[in-house]
Amino acid sequence: MNPKYNHYKITLEHTYSPKNETLNLPLSVDFGNHDNIFNIIDKLQERNHFNDVNQSAEFAIGLKMFSEVMLRNKYNPLFEELLPAFKDFMKKLKGGV
Repeated sequence: MNPKYNHYKITLEHTYSPKNETLNLPLSVDFGNHDNIFNIIDKLQERNHFNDVNQSAEFAIGLKMFSEVMLRNKYNPLFEELLPAFKDFMKKLKGGV
């Protein structure tokens, strides 16, 4: 993991299944990010785009995990069409829409 990045560990627990499927075992992922994700969560919760602080936290975590992978793999054809739109989206989000 990059020593210049913030290091995180996230654990996903499957706590309920509406179809009574077997619950999956917890999954932990270690990852790095150039941003302090907790600061981003705080900012998004203050802006309250979704009228729900939990959704703001979900959004921040998902966005930062996704965007970091995309940036590290920006030449992957999978992201070719998404990258320009994502840049516009981030400008809009940072502008405080």
